[in-house]
Amino acid sequence: MTYDPSDGGHQGAAALHSGMDATTAPHRIPPEMPQYGEANHIFEMMQNMLEQLLIHQPTDPIPFMIDHLQLDNDYVPKILVLGPPASGKTTVAMWLCKHLRSNLLSVENLIARQFSSLAAGARQHYQKFKGWILDGIPETREQALLLQTLGIAPRHVIVLSAPDTVLIERNLGKRVDPLTGEVYHTTFDWPPQPEIQNRLLVPAGISEGETARKLLEFHRNIVRIAPSYPKILRVIPADQPCVDVFCQALTYVQTIHRSNAPFTPRVLLLGPMGSGKSLQAALLAQKYGLVNVCCGQLLKEAVADKSKYGKVILSFFEKEIAVPDSIIMKVLGRRLDQQDCVERGWVLHGFPRDLDQAHMLNSLGYKPNRVFFLNVPFDSILERLTLRRTDPVTGERYHLMYKPPPTVEIQARLLQNPKDTEEQVKLKMDLFCRTSAELEQFYQPVLPLNGDQDPYTVFEHLESGIINPLPNKVP
Repeated sequence: MTYDPSDGGHQGAAALHSGMDATTAPHRIPPEMPQYGEANHIFEMMQNMLEQLLIHQPTDPIPFMIDHLQLDNDYVPKILVLGPPASGKTTVAMWLCKHLRSNLLSVENLIARQFSSLAAGARQHYQKFKGWILDGIPETREQALLLQTLGIAPRHVIVLSAPDTVLIERNLGKRVDPLTGEVYHTTFDWPPQPEIQNRLLVPAGISEGETARKLLEFHRNIVRIAPSYPKILRVIPADQPCVDVFCQALTYVQTIHRSNAPFTPRVLLLGPMGSGKSLQAALLAQKYGLVNVCCGQLLKEAVADKSKYGKVILSFFEKEIAVPDSIIMKVLGRRLDQQDCVERGWVLHGFPRDLDQAHMLNSLGYKPNRVFFLNVPFDSILERLTLRRTDPVTGERYHLMYKPPPTVEIQARLLQNPKDTEEQVKLKMDLFCRTSAELEQFYQPVLPLNGDQDPYTVFEHLESGIINPLPNKVP
């Protein structure tokens, strides 16, 4: 069940609870269970295995499932690269093949052009560890449907696109190396080695009339092929340098599509003071129903409640010294262990501040599955914090630049929090800079965000990072 932005944050728990006896709800599911499932991709593993069982329908399913698990090829590349003549699809496919260390299949390097041979050749490679990249296959909707019936399903489909006039001009300069199959161009990509230049050949069928005929055929077929691959097809403009096209293609094939697996967000927001962590946490909690866990606020609430830990914390507050990490973790752990955090997920900010705290949080089992780093320049931090003021009469907060007081009378009585002086801000920024690199390294993969922009733009990037799977990094 996919995490839907409209579900209020409860869907992950609901998916976990489905199938249980409703009369005994609510169920106390240990947090380690969904964490283990998410970390080891259990849901996706079972889903992929079920798909293969239904596709191949083995006589004895047990050995088949064992073989499937041993292959461990659920995340190998399965890519289609399509495009009109001279769009550069062969070059892009070859570069992807080298970068991903995968198998490149095209009409030319398969045994025959018949549909059955195409499918059989692709299917043979399908079971290999390295996956496959199909260059220009399928060419028609019939081929696409036949591949689907044989269980040959891509994860990413790339369609290159460019104006016909550009493609015709580009095609006239195409040259092919008969030894390596590399494609060159007399204007854009001419090999520097004389020996390669001397053996290049003009491929057949690149005249203006022949290219125009092939373009017309491609346009007729691609509109019928594209509906076969909804949600996994990406159109990339090919009227740009080939390196740029390849970078966009590589970025896309490294993405992992949204999963149907149950997912309970556990979000950690890192960033310097004044980077907007509190605002973004409040927006996430409001829209997705996550529990907003602010470490500093928890300590203040513990003091206000006059709890056992609150009395201890108060003594540190009164002396204006840091609360020990062990006490912070006890208060924070009690909050994260509550059922609303386990079921709905949480967004944590204000902790950890250094590597030791991060190790402590991790050792106690509180592991975020999304970590965002809000990057804001030092000058912007100074501007945000040193210009903050508070009205001692009404308690209203102002900012001398973004939210100035409405009258001269109010402005005259505004006060600045001692923590917002330039000296204090510089001191805290210095402490943050000393530990930020270690935290970022510890929580890899961290999703960096530009926090020096409109807060709702930042929030859109946060949403995307939570809803979509983490990018799949390849060498």
